[in-house]
Amino acid sequence: MHDYVTWLRHSSPYINSHRERTFVIMLPGESLNHANFNGIVHDLVLLHSLGVRLVLVHGSRPQIEQALALRQVESHYHNNLRITDRDSLDCIISAVGQLRSQIEARLSVNIAASPMQGAKLRIVSGNLVTARPFGVVDGVDYQHTGEVRRIDAEAINQLLDQRHLVLLSHLGYSPTGEIFNLSCEEVATRAAISLKADKLILFTAEQGLLDEDSQLIRELGLQRATLELARVQGQPVAATLAAAIQASQHQVPRCHLISYQRDGALLSELFTRDGCGTLLDLGSFERVREASIDDVGGLLELIRPLEEQGLLVRRSRDLLEQEIRQFSVVERDGLLIACAALYPFAEDKTGELACLAVHPDYRHGGHGDAMLERIRHRALAMGLESLFVLTTRTAHWFQERGFQPCTLAELPQRKAELYNFQRNSKVFRLSLAAAPGL
Repeated sequence: MHDYVTWLRHSSPYINSHRERTFVIMLPGESLNHANFNGIVHDLVLLHSLGVRLVLVHGSRPQIEQALALRQVESHYHNNLRITDRDSLDCIISAVGQLRSQIEARLSVNIAASPMQGAKLRIVSGNLVTARPFGVVDGVDYQHTGEVRRIDAEAINQLLDQRHLVLLSHLGYSPTGEIFNLSCEEVATRAAISLKADKLILFTAEQGLLDEDSQLIRELGLQRATLELARVQGQPVAATLAAAIQASQHQVPRCHLISYQRDGALLSELFTRDGCGTLLDLGSFERVREASIDDVGGLLELIRPLEEQGLLVRRSRDLLEQEIRQFSVVERDGLLIACAALYPFAEDKTGELACLAVHPDYRHGGHGDAMLERIRHRALAMGLESLFVLTTRTAHWFQERGFQPCTLAELPQRKAELYNFQRNSKVFRLSLAAAPGL
């Protein structure tokens, strides 16, 4: 009794800290079959009763394999990613539907003498994940395998505000009515990023991340985590660690790897000083600033891949050095992860937004929007009334942010005379008066 009282007293600061915080928790399909799953459910209900906003993302890999075996449907993979044909998709939909019902049933228990007595938990799921096809890679058509296009963060937050627990599967839906099989880790990561979650908690079979001597690594930063990921490639924990790294790169402050096989692991990780798993703590520094001559090398590294893909016009080192004052950058721990340039045409009261680029490891984190906002403020400070942009592949991104199509004749004469008809870029314009905030 004394140990229990002491633990409860020491957990008080954590209870206060976690209240009204948003946690995204990933439960792999293996955890749902484990004998400890009932204990995990009880711990989730306790978190909810303490005011934590919970989003659960469940996987179903073993359940899918079982369903495929029962129907004698053969599994096909390429680069460790499932190729989801029509027969496989039917099995996956069935397995996910059954799991969802089982999870909802477990979370609905409300009987006397149960840890869940009086909980009255409300679980909500739905078409909250928009997906797109993974497509054809190396000549292989992944068919109904997809990737996350968008998480409906607004709808999820509204549900959380109403004290609902949100349940997400790894199925996503396209605007054309198609169903896609997604990665559970990707759904959890993108949900945490989109919701600006305070924590991403990833259940795994292991205790957490183990070092070369099989000792638990209790805490690590982003740089070491990246090195450890290279070491554990091919191991089951690799996908989970990669998800934690991606979430950290996109500003999720804390990511936890804990074992679903350990009873009480969730409570121990969240309400004790040392926890019981591995914590990836963001603890990094990021800022938006104007570029300097010292940034030329970093800018070249950032934009070169996009230039090689034909997304950006090629710029030499000499040209970058001459135009460095036009650039703004996002710097993170000494690495340039985003940039954009503003070329003003003062006589026409407009400016060109150019060379907008984001490091591939930091996309989906709002850095493109941050750069656009920075350029907009710079343009307003110069007395400009509009921005224009020339693009070959990202027209929709700019249109979603208020840019309108315009003609070549609407460009400043000096710019129109330099138009590259071979690139055939589309031209868009943004009225700054009509865009008070982005």
